[in-house]
Amino acid sequence: MKRIKDFYNNYLSRINAYWLVTIGFLILAFTAGDSNLYMRYTYQEKIRSLEKEISYYEKEIEENRKKLEDLQTNKEGLERFAREEYKMKRPNEDIYLVRKK
Repeated sequence: MKRIKDFYNNYLSRINAYWLVTIGFLILAFTAGDSNLYMRYTYQEKIRSLEKEISYYEKEIEENRKKLEDLQTNKEGLERFAREEYKMKRPNEDIYLVRKK
């Protein structure tokens, strides 16, 4: 019992009880449970990255929708797409591919 009293007199008697409770609460908030502050921060980071991914794919969908509309309505656009993507050609012409390094 003397050790506890000595510890209290040497260290804890100088610290305000409100500070002890506050420090204890902060330690508990950072470490206890599934909804601690660290986990909440990591969840928010994951949410932000998924929202960026969603916006990226929405832009991609819009670009592809425009390309599809162009292919369905414009005959020259369809021919250009077939030539560029699938290397199609007319019967009386040759295709030369130039690759850039």
